[in-house]
Amino acid sequence: MKEKSVLEMRGIYKSFPGVRALQDVDFTLCEGEVHALMGENGAGKSTLIKVLTGVYEKDGGEIFIKGMDQAAVIRSPQDAQRLGISTVYQEITLCPNLSVAENMYIGRGSGQTQNWKKMNADANKILRALDIPAEATQQLSTCSIAIQQMVAIARAVDMDCKVLILDEPTSSLDDNEVAKLFGLMRDLRKRGVGIIFVTHFLDQVYEICDKITVLRDGKLVGEYVIEDLPRVQLVSKMLGKELDDMSDIKSEAQEYHGPGANSYVFEASGLQSNAGIKPFDFYIKRGEVNGFTGLLGSGRSECVRAIFGADRVIGGTVRKDGKEVKIKAPIDAMKQGIAYLPEDRKIDGIIGDLSVRDNIILAAQVLKGFFKPFSKAEAEKFADEYIKLLEVKTASADTPIKSLSGGNQQKVILGRWLLTHPDYLILDEPTRGIDVGTKIEIQKLVLKLASEGMSVTFISSETDEMLRTCSRLVVMRDRKVVGELSGDELTQNMIMSTIAGGETDNA
Repeated sequence: MKEKSVLEMRGIYKSFPGVRALQDVDFTLCEGEVHALMGENGAGKSTLIKVLTGVYEKDGGEIFIKGMDQAAVIRSPQDAQRLGISTVYQEITLCPNLSVAENMYIGRGSGQTQNWKKMNADANKILRALDIPAEATQQLSTCSIAIQQMVAIARAVDMDCKVLILDEPTSSLDDNEVAKLFGLMRDLRKRGVGIIFVTHFLDQVYEICDKITVLRDGKLVGEYVIEDLPRVQLVSKMLGKELDDMSDIKSEAQEYHGPGANSYVFEASGLQSNAGIKPFDFYIKRGEVNGFTGLLGSGRSECVRAIFGADRVIGGTVRKDGKEVKIKAPIDAMKQGIAYLPEDRKIDGIIGDLSVRDNIILAAQVLKGFFKPFSKAEAEKFADEYIKLLEVKTASADTPIKSLSGGNQQKVILGRWLLTHPDYLILDEPTRGIDVGTKIEIQKLVLKLASEGMSVTFISSETDEMLRTCSRLVVMRDRKVVGELSGDELTQNMIMSTIAGGETDNA
């Protein structure tokens, strides 16, 4: 091994039926280094991590850990843990009903009666050393998601951790919580822990990481020192092609000039739900892409959930194509030609055990009625059409959707709603947690649908993505509308100043 390496993976191969997931991949991690593992969904990142942590057994190659004379044998997560390899996943796998200390030491006792006083004292010592603002005796559920994430890291680090894997740890954190997590990562880096950081947030990679390894189609593209790889080059290496300026996406779009152009497809007046948003007014024209923007917790998602009837509406009126309608539940919205791709695809979107085909036809089947099922031929035709249209990477339409990558799951849910042929499509965080290439595909598809007359409301935490896609933005703060921007006003600075600035007549 190289002198400062804590981990070396050499010539790793892994195949599944019909798919070569990893082909001759090398990865090296040094002590006291934060190393980003980057690539599109399906590039092989998760497979490499699962080989390293013993979830999958590799088909070829060797893994070396510092302090060992020969290649490591890792056949289970327990093997990995014994070797000092710890993982903190995107979905926190702790027990919220137990205390912080119990979560840190659960499953690590010898079977004898636990010395609670010592356990709490040891836990507090680690929490203080890592500057984590939590108490050992505190119930975990009373901690914020960010603190729970840090407790998971404290548990991992306390297990003689040499290699810490953070798999999308910031996806559910706000900016302040990310800053606290990065503070903890920097502290661990000083202590000599090697950290593998898997994320889709490019800004975060350039803020915290020392090196980047890029995978594409199961192969190693290269390892780079962060200063030597500008963002545009990183994206092009991930995609395998030179990337045109993303800002050109909107300029390529065609405006809709067909029947009903500029007519109001949907209007809301004083709309209010039981989710705590203040009454708001809203409209969208045929062929328009607009969006709700604001900081985390500003009420963006609650607004569109009210429009779709996903939260209980307690006030206001809505009009569809100029006629007042009642939308008290999602089925009412669906019957009015409104479709909604929810923020959390795992909880509100996919039905994991069902096939890709069944997930695609689900909304259309609900509209048709479950007592009038689609024939097998119809279902296959619909599934094949949208798998092809959206370029879903799946072995077949029979594949369970839970086995697809996040980006491909998102495409399936998008196909589900497109199959209902909606007039008005609401997309809440459609590109969260998916790779750059799929993001661009979805943005281009949104603009294409609008050019054909569909109205689309697009919500994203990434402001630049909103600016590339939307022609009008409704700005939220503290669960109320504080402004509306269009034309030359659509800039990062105007959005930020509107969020921070005074009220408007819409508020």
